[in-house]
Amino acid sequence: MKNLRESTLKAAIEKELAERILVLDGAMGTMIQSYGLTEQDYRGEIFKDSECDLKGCNDLLCLTRPEVISSIHQAYLDAGADIIETNSFNATPIPLSDYNVSEHTYEINKTSAVLAKKAAAAMTEKTPDKPRFVAGVLGPTNRTCSISPDVNDPGARNVTFDDLVEGYALATEGLLDGGADLIIIETIFDTLNAKAAVYAVESVSEKRGIEIPVMISGTITDASGRTLSGQTVEAFYNSLRHARPVSFGFNCALGPAELEPYVAEISSICETFVSVHPNAGLPNAFGGYDLTAEQMQVYIRKWAESGYLNIVGGCCGTTPAHIKSIAEAVNSLPPRKIPELPVACRLSGLESLNITPESLFINVGERTNVTGSARFRRLIKEEKFDEAIEVARVQVENGAQIIDINMDEGMIDAKSSMIKYLNLIASEPEISKVPIMIDSSKWEVIEAGLKCVQGKGIVNSISMKEGVEKFLDHARVVRRYGAAVVVMAFDEVGQADTYDRKIEICTRAYKLLTEEVGFPPEDIIFDPNIFAVATGIEEHDNYALDFINAVKTIKETLPHAMISGGVSNVSFSFRGNEPLRQAIHTVFLYYTIKNGMDMGIVNAGQLSVYDDIPKELRDKVEAVILNTHKGATDELLAIAEKYRAGGSLKKDESQIDLSWRNEPVEKRIEYALVKGVTEYIDQDVEEARLKATSPVEVIEGPLMAGMNVVGDLFGEGKMFLPQVVKSARVMKKAVSYLEPFIKQSKSGSGSNGKILMATVKGDVHDIGKNIVSVVLQCNNYEIIDLGVMVPCEKIIETAIKEKVDLIGLSGLITPSLDEMVHVAQELEKAGLKIPVMIGGATTSKAHTAVKLEKEYSAPIVYVNNASRGVTIAQSLLSKELKPAFVRKLKEEYAFARHIHELKYSKIQTVSFAEANANAVRTDFTVTKAPLPKFLGVKVLDLSVSELIRFIDWQAYYRSWEYKQDYRKLLGGLSIDTEADLINENGEKTSSVPENASEPAVSLYFDSVKMLKRMESENLLGIKAVFGLFKAHREGFNDVVLETEDGEYRFNFLRDQRDLSSRQQANGSLADFIDVCDDAVGAMAINAGINLEDTVRKFNDEGDIYSSMLVQNLSYRLAEAASAYVHYLIRTEYWGYSSEPLNVDDILSGKFVGIRPAIGYPSCPDHKAKLALWDVMKVEENIGLRITDGYMMSPVSAVCAYIFANSDAKYVSNECIMPDQLEDYSGRTGTEIAELEKLLRNHLGYIPEGAESNEDGS
Repeated sequence: MKNLRESTLKAAIEKELAERILVLDGAMGTMIQSYGLTEQDYRGEIFKDSECDLKGCNDLLCLTRPEVISSIHQAYLDAGADIIETNSFNATPIPLSDYNVSEHTYEINKTSAVLAKKAAAAMTEKTPDKPRFVAGVLGPTNRTCSISPDVNDPGARNVTFDDLVEGYALATEGLLDGGADLIIIETIFDTLNAKAAVYAVESVSEKRGIEIPVMISGTITDASGRTLSGQTVEAFYNSLRHARPVSFGFNCALGPAELEPYVAEISSICETFVSVHPNAGLPNAFGGYDLTAEQMQVYIRKWAESGYLNIVGGCCGTTPAHIKSIAEAVNSLPPRKIPELPVACRLSGLESLNITPESLFINVGERTNVTGSARFRRLIKEEKFDEAIEVARVQVENGAQIIDINMDEGMIDAKSSMIKYLNLIASEPEISKVPIMIDSSKWEVIEAGLKCVQGKGIVNSISMKEGVEKFLDHARVVRRYGAAVVVMAFDEVGQADTYDRKIEICTRAYKLLTEEVGFPPEDIIFDPNIFAVATGIEEHDNYALDFINAVKTIKETLPHAMISGGVSNVSFSFRGNEPLRQAIHTVFLYYTIKNGMDMGIVNAGQLSVYDDIPKELRDKVEAVILNTHKGATDELLAIAEKYRAGGSLKKDESQIDLSWRNEPVEKRIEYALVKGVTEYIDQDVEEARLKATSPVEVIEGPLMAGMNVVGDLFGEGKMFLPQVVKSARVMKKAVSYLEPFIKQSKSGSGSNGKILMATVKGDVHDIGKNIVSVVLQCNNYEIIDLGVMVPCEKIIETAIKEKVDLIGLSGLITPSLDEMVHVAQELEKAGLKIPVMIGGATTSKAHTAVKLEKEYSAPIVYVNNASRGVTIAQSLLSKELKPAFVRKLKEEYAFARHIHELKYSKIQTVSFAEANANAVRTDFTVTKAPLPKFLGVKVLDLSVSELIRFIDWQAYYRSWEYKQDYRKLLGGLSIDTEADLINENGEKTSSVPENASEPAVSLYFDSVKMLKRMESENLLGIKAVFGLFKAHREGFNDVVLETEDGEYRFNFLRDQRDLSSRQQANGSLADFIDVCDDAVGAMAINAGINLEDTVRKFNDEGDIYSSMLVQNLSYRLAEAASAYVHYLIRTEYWGYSSEPLNVDDILSGKFVGIRPAIGYPSCPDHKAKLALWDVMKVEENIGLRITDGYMMSPVSAVCAYIFANSDAKYVSNECIMPDQLEDYSGRTGTEIAELEKLLRNHLGYIPEGAESNEDGS
C-alpha cells in the first residue's frame, strides 16, 4: 500500500480505539425477521416480475423497504453502537445469482451504505465528541474456494479466486461510493475467500489512491477451535496479517461461552486491535437463540476486564437490547493494549509456523519437485495425482515443516498441474497443516498457485534478473496475496557466484523491497545460491565457503531477513552416490546453520547425524566444503567409491512391514497396543513374563507403558475412540493370558486409582459410560462397573467396600438428574469424601453447579467427553493438582450459577390462554392428508440387510467421538452398497480411497462386517409396530383417537414463550389435527432383541470392541428402522405420498409429514409413552417394555407420533408455566409435582421449594 494517501478515517478510528472500547451493532437478520415481512416486501416495484422467490434475500430490502433497514440502524445507534454495519452480507454477485439479481450488486451495496451513513451521520451530529462509523460488509459468499463441493472429487471447486475478487471489488466500489467509512470482511469460514476479499479491497484502494481501513472477522465453527476450512486461530491470523487491518477477531457460529478461549488466544497474538461479535448463545433445537441481553453482558464485561477487547458487538440472535447491555458493560472499562511481539516470519498452513531467531533449522521438503524427484515427475506426467499426494504426505511425516512444490518440466502443463495438485492437497489435513512453498520460474504458475493456497506460504522465487521494475511489480503482487518470498541472488548481470556478488545483490534487493514496496523484512528469504563443489574446476572450489560466509554477513547486516537454499545442489557432482551425498549435505548444513541459515530445501529423511559420519569421510568432506587446501577434491574422490558400496538407505516399500517384530519385546508390546494388533500378543507377553521377576511386573511395565502411549495419543487427538477400544482389547487379552500366572504367584498390580462407574437408578443407557470406562482403563485406572439401573444404596455400599478413589455417575434421561441429586445427598449423609464425576446427555455444567454441588461437600465434576475424564481423574487424585483444580472448579460453578439465575430472571412468557389463542393456523382444506388406506395396528419383522442403507453414518461416527463429516473421513468411499463391501469370508471387496482417514475406514469396515454377522448369526432382532387411526382435535391441545376398542387420548403441550416480536405462533402438535375427519399415527421400534445376550457374550470373551460395535449399531438401526417404517407408512399404508425411495431425502427430512419422538422438545413428557403402549399393545407385540422411569427397554428403541398434514412441523415446548401445567395435570391425571420433575428442562419458572429445575442444556 506504499504511496497511497493515508486515510484520515483510519486515523480517526484508531484514535477512538486507543481511548475506549467501541461498540459494534447486532444482528441484522434477527431484526428483519421481527418485522414479519412478506414476499411482496422483498419484491417491491423493482422486482415485482421476478421469476424467483425473493423472500430471504435480505440485501434487497435496501432497495425495496429502505425504511425497515434505516429503522434497524437507528435502533442500534440508540442502543449505543459506535459502528453500524451495512445490510450487504450477501450482496456480491455469487450469492445474489441464486435470486437472479446479481446485476444489482453495485446498486445494493451503494444504497446499503447510503442508508447506514445517513443514520450514523445524524447521530454523530447530535454528539460530535462521539463519532459513529459505517462498516461496509463483505460476507463470505455461499461458495468455498478451499473446499470441494463434491466429496468424490476433492480437487473440484465451484468458484475461483478471480471470481471472488471480481465480485468483492464491485461490492467494495458500491460501499465506498455510498459513504462507508471502512470495510469489514466478516464471518470468514474459508480463509482463501477472505484473501480474495482483501485482494479486491487493496485493488480498489490502489485504483483510488487511498488507504481503505479494513476489519477482519473469522468464524470458529465448533469445539475443535478451527475455521470450517480447517485453520487454527493463529494460522488464520498469520494468513491474513498482511492486510494490516484496523482490527482482527471473530464472530458468529458460537456464543460467548464457547468463543471465549479463542478470544483470549487472538488477543494474545494479534498485533492490531481485536474485535468480537458472538451469537446470542448456541442455536436451540429450533434454530432460535436463548442468551438474554443480561447474560451476554456478564460475558462481555468479563472479557473487557480481562483486557481482550477493542471492538465488541453481537451477531446472530442479538438485538438492540443486547447491544445496549454490551455498551453498558464496557462503558467504563479500558480498551485492550496491543501487545509488542517479537519480529517473526509468521507462516501457516492449517497450522501456524512462526520462525524466530531462536527457531531450529526449518526443513523444506524437496520431493514434490519434478526437477528433483524422478518418481514425482513420472506421477505428474502420468496424471497419477493420488499417488503424487502420498509423496507430499511422506515428506511431512519425515519432518518437512514446509513443502516445496514445483511443476516446471517441458512435457508438463505446469499451471494446470500446480492448480490441481494444490487443490488436492487442500483436502489432506495431514499435508496441508504445513505451509506451502510455490516454486516456479514461470510467473503465471506462481500466481496460479497463490490463488489456491489459503495459508500464508512462500513464493520461490523472484529476482532482479529481468530488471528492477519487474522485480518490484512481482514483489507487490506477492505482498497482496499475503505470501513471504524467496529472493534469488540474481540480477541483470547474472547469478551471484562469489561472496561479494551475493552480498551486493541481496543488499540491493533488501533496500528495494523494504523501502519501495513496504515488504516486511521478516518475510524476505534470500537464496544466495548454492552451487556444486568438487567439480574439478578450480573456480568452483570456494562455492560452499562463499555461501557459508555470505550467510553470516546477511544475518548481521540485513535485519530480520532469512536465508534458504537448495541444499542438494552442493553435492551434485556425486549423483548416484547417495551415502556420500548425505554426508556432504550434513556437513554443509552443520556450518551454514551455525552461521544463521534458517531453512533449506532438503530431503529430511535422508540426512545423517553429523557425529555419526565416519571420521575419515567427515574430514574429507569438510576439507571440500571449507576449501581448506588444494587437492581436497581429489582426496574425496579417492574414497568416494568405498562409501558408494554402502548402498542406498531406501527400503523396499513393496514388502509387508513386519520390521517391528525385530524390536525388543517392550517395543513390540507397545506397537501391538497402539496399533490394536492381537496376533502376537500372547507370545510377546510370555517372552516378557520370562524376563520379569513376576507376571505383575509385565502389567506394570511394558503393558502399562504402552497403554500410557495410547492414552497420550488419544488425549492429543492423534488416536480415535475405535482405535482406543481396539487397544483395550489387546490389553485385556494380554492380562487374560497373565491371570493364571498372577493367581499362581498371588501378586497384584498397582493402578492409578480405583473408579466405580454406574448408570443411576431408573436409567438403562450405558454406552457413554462404557466409552469413558475404556478410556480410563487405557490410562491405568481400575474400573468397577456396576452396570445400569443401579440403586443409590448399592453405589455407596460398593464404594465403601472396594475403597474406591472416584465415583462416576451416568444418566441419559431427565429423571436421572433427580437420582443424581439423591445419590449426592446420600453420599454426604454417609460422611464420604470421594470425588464424583457426572456425565450423560442430560447432564450439564449448569445442573452440576446449581443442583449437585450444594448437596455434597467433596468435589463433584461435570465431564463432557471421554478424553476429558482422564484429565479430571488425574487432577482429582493428585495431591499437587487437586487444590488448584477444585478452586478453579468452584469459580466456574459460581459463574454458571450466576448465568443461570439471569436466565430465569428475564424469561418473557404469555399466559396459557394467550398461547392457545396464538396457535398455528392452517387451512385444513388444503393441508389435511386423506384418511389412511390401512386403519389399525400392524407389526413388522425387519432385517438388518434391508435397513443398512437407512443408517445415519454421521450420527454413528459422532457416537465414536469423530467430529468431522464422515464422508470426508471415508474419502468418498461409496456407502450405497454396504452389504457388498465385504464378502462371506469377511474380506474387503472395495478399495480404500487414499485420501481417507485410516482409523475411520477401519471402523467403517468393522461396522459393516458386524452388520453382516448380526444377520447371519442372529445376533440382533428388529421389530416394529405402528398404528394408524381416525382422529380429531378436542379443545386446543388434545387429540382423540377413534379405534375398534374405543377412544384413546393423546395429550400435548404448547410453547409459552412470548413470540410476539417475531410474529410467530405458539405451536402445539395438536394444531396439525383437524377438529373432525382427520387421522394420526404412532410407531414403536425395538432394535434390541437379543442385544443383551450378544453384548454379554462379547464381554465374556473379552471382546470389548465388538460389544461396543453391536451397541452403537443397534442404536443406529433403531433410527434407521423408524425412517424406513415412516417411509412405508407415507407411501403404502397411509398412502398420502407418492415420493420415490431416496435415502438422502429421507435422512434429511425432505418429505411431507413429521414423526416427533416422545421425550424430545415437541412432546417432552416421557410418561406419554403409556398411551402408545396401550393403544398399540407395544410390549405384547414387539417385546419393548417401559421402565419405572418411563424409559424404553431395550434402549435401542424409538417411539414417535406420525402426523401427515403438509404444514406439520416440529414445535418447541419451552417456558411451560404453572397455568399450563395445572391444565395438563388435569388432562393427564399426573400430579403437578411429578410433572415438574418430568418436564424440568421445559419449565419457564423455578418450582416452589426448588432452587432450580433446569439443567442448562
